[in-house]
Amino acid sequence: MKTVAIYSNKGGVGKTAAAVNLAYLAAQNGAKTLICDLDPQSSTTFYFRVKPKLAGKAQGLTKAGKPIDRSIKGTDYPNLDLLPADLSHRSLDITFNAMKRSRHRLNKVLDPLAGEYDHIFLDCPPTITLLAENIFNVADLVLVPLIPTTLSARAHEQLLAFMRKQKYDPERVYGFFSMVDRRKKLHRDLALGMHKQFPHIFQTPIPYLSQIEQMGLQREPVPAFAPKSAAAKAYMALWAEVSKMVG
Repeated sequence: MKTVAIYSNKGGVGKTAAAVNLAYLAAQNGAKTLICDLDPQSSTTFYFRVKPKLAGKAQGLTKAGKPIDRSIKGTDYPNLDLLPADLSHRSLDITFNAMKRSRHRLNKVLDPLAGEYDHIFLDCPPTITLLAENIFNVADLVLVPLIPTTLSARAHEQLLAFMRKQKYDPERVYGFFSMVDRRKKLHRDLALGMHKQFPHIFQTPIPYLSQIEQMGLQREPVPAFAPKSAAAKAYMALWAEVSKMVG
């Protein structure tokens, strides 16, 4: 089982769209897949048409076994299950902090699922908190959406510096460009600069396209409702790169 965290310490970068589409593509390729919505806004849960409710609320995500088993829901797609979020996720940091080995609570919850799933995707909230440290401990790959802007580059620098300072392995962090507008010279120039600045950035960019915005209306992954679109092809190409790392 490989765990992929789609994480950013900056909001509004296309994180949830990437998590939904990559998990869907992994499942379509035959991998038994679970996507975990860790964000109290529960956008991933909304996209999959599942009621945002976690058994036991935030406390249900602190113990392996029945609370999690009761919460996992099937989706409309083969091989793809969802662990939904709800508003109680806003207190996960407080809940984890009150427990022993507070930076390893997600390991305790997710490790028993290794026999059930090939891939686990984590849609993560945009904060560097105790929950983020749990994510860094459990993830085999931390996948970071990067908009080619100065602020996005700065946020990525801060993330890598934090991981080095706290002794997390930055070699597990890979970026990909998101919400790219190739018509903008600034986007093109900054993307080139960020490729040079950061060692691990996948080649496939996700463009800024209306099909991705339509996910909120369709409540489906892009390859499900627009399989021949440029957006779907971009996510397919990105998954082809990512899958080489996670099997």
